[in-house]
Amino acid sequence: MRLGLSFLGMLGAALLLSACSGNGIDDEEYVERPVNDLYNTALDELKNGNNTRAAAAFQEVERQHPYSQWATRGQIMAAYAFYQANEYDQAIDAARRFIDLHPGHKDVPYAHYLVGISYYDRISDVGRDQKMTELAYKAFDELIRRFPDSTYGRDARLKAELAEDHLAGKEMDVGRYYQRKGKFVAAANRFKSVVDEYQTTTHVEEALHRLTEVYLALGVRQEAVKSAAVLGHNYPGSVWYQDSYTLLSDDANLPNPAPAAKDRAPRGGDGGDDTLVEPPEDAQAGPAA
Repeated sequence: MRLGLSFLGMLGAALLLSACSGNGIDDEEYVERPVNDLYNTALDELKNGNNTRAAAAFQEVERQHPYSQWATRGQIMAAYAFYQANEYDQAIDAARRFIDLHPGHKDVPYAHYLVGISYYDRISDVGRDQKMTELAYKAFDELIRRFPDSTYGRDARLKAELAEDHLAGKEMDVGRYYQRKGKFVAAANRFKSVVDEYQTTTHVEEALHRLTEVYLALGVRQEAVKSAAVLGHNYPGSVWYQDSYTLLSDDANLPNPAPAAKDRAPRGGDGGDDTLVEPPEDAQAGPAA
């Protein structure tokens, strides 16, 4: 009986040692390296396109030298490296951690910008879920509100406008679907939300025209005339108003369309200046060897 207990004890100790080794406790000896060595190695990895390895190397700077100025810079560089690796969630987490730890740091606007662009790059077409579009808009809006005069403010405004236009486009897409299916009340609600909530987007003109159509389909001509009148007053040269005016041409209360009609094409542009994604220069330079 004593032999059995002794054997079980030895077996348990062996299993414990095996588990510790498997967790990396005894796998390799921890060796502290100089901060300039670690940071410049991370920069080399980034330069060579090894973005995930670069992010890990920048994080190692903080782990080994948490009170160094290069630890702080390594945090923002890790966020940038994750972004470059298309590991957007990790980039967002790293950027937000930087914001939380250093709320007064000069690179906080850049960290906010990285959060926004990490959502923005994942915006899908209007036929799909627009969660990333909403998050991108909120992130850029926060940057604009908190740092309106920052280097990233102008591009953030442009991208926020494009994200908002995309959200309005989604509402229009759903509204047209309901209209085609003859669900005119549901369609009207979608078009009205565009008019009420996305007043500065390129979709308002069509939304007002579609409201005119669905109100006529519902038999509420007075509401159709109101929508057309608002369209004619604000966009007298719009081709959408010409369509609405044709539908209600016998109504004397509507203004005549302007002769020069606008194009129906949506807002153009490539979405802003992506060169702003480059990290701050002092963080890119690295410490002297």
